[in-house]
Formats: sequence, structure tokens, C-alpha cells
Amino acid sequence: MSSPIRVLLAEDDELIREALAGLLEREPDIKVVSVVSDGRQAVEQAVTHRPDVAVVDLQMPKLDGLGVIVELGRVLPECAGVILTGHGHPYVLRQALSSGARGFLAKGAPGTALADVVRRVHEGQRYVDPVLAADALTMPPTPLTPRETEVLLTAKADRPVREVARELFLSPGTVRNYLAIVTHKLGADTRSEAYRIAHENGWV
Repeated sequence: MSSPIRVLLAEDDELIREALAGLLEREPDIKVVSVVSDGRQAVEQAVTHRPDVAVVDLQMPKLDGLGVIVELGRVLPECAGVILTGHGHPYVLRQALSSGARGFLAKGAPGTALADVVRRVHEGQRYVDPVLAADALTMPPTPLTPRETEVLLTAKADRPVREVARELFLSPGTVRNYLAIVTHKLGADTRSEAYRIAHENGWV
């Protein structure tokens, strides 16, 4: 008999974390080797336990799911990453897949779905939840360029321009120009309205 698939689970919500761990532990071919509540712990425990698959929540303290997948790609490339999320915004889906994630699954998926995805990604396959994929495909395409999207995502609704400029290695004037273009393209009156429009449409 082959060895069970070793899984690390990272989820900051205690109830969801315990429920998912319980579901996976019922599977005879899956062994949960570590359960953690934040992204930094996920990377540390992955290095210690060397799981075959890491199941990580998209939004976590200290390091989000995308950051965890990127870090694991660097320190433990043989570990396949699965991201759990509550929505299928196209931007998030693209970011997840470009980060190196092998699976993208909705938190509300049937209990058996997670175990099936763990098996698939362990075998080298990719999996994108069909409901999330459909949501992403039916949303309108973004009118923003990748750079405009990056600036808006960094600036959010009200982050100071100087902070954004420092993080992106741009001048404050350049950041203001980008934000003015974004606001105009989205037909908004303010940056916060532009960010709300972009977020609601899944562009950031």
C-alpha cells in the first residue's frame, strides 16, 4: 500500500480549520501532518514537516495564501499548493495560478471535494472550482492595464500616496497620475469610488 498523502492545512478561522482537518483525516489515503492559523506558520511548518500538499486560505494574517504559495515554491517546490477562497474574482484567480497554486477551491464546496482536489494536485493535475471559474468568466474584462491595476491595488481606497510611491518605487507625482487615469477610466469621482468599482467587478 502506498504512503498517505501528507497535507498541511492553513486557515485562520478555527471552526473552518477544525472542520476541514476532520474531513481530510477521515480519508484513508490522506494524513494531515500540520494545522496552522497564519501564513508565516504555514511556511515554517511546511519546511519542518515537508507535506506533499498545502491547503491554504487566501486571506490569512502575517502572510496571505498567495504569499504562502510563492514562498513554498521557493523553499519546498515539490509541495503542491491549493488555495481556498470565498469568491472567484478574475484578478484573484489569475494571481493564484500565476503564484504557482495547483488548485483553487471555494470554501463552500462539498466536503468530499477538498480530498478529491488534494489527490488531483498530488498527481500533478490542476483544479479550478467550476463555480469560481464561471464567476470569473462572466465578469466584465478590466479596462485597466496591469500597471494601473497594481497601483490601484496598492493604493486601495485611501492609502497615502507617498506610501504607495515608496512601495512601488515610483514618484508621488507618477502615482497621482496613475490614480487619476484609473479614476477617469472607471467613471468615478474619487479614488475610493474607483477602488470600490474595481473591487466589485473583480479587477482588484
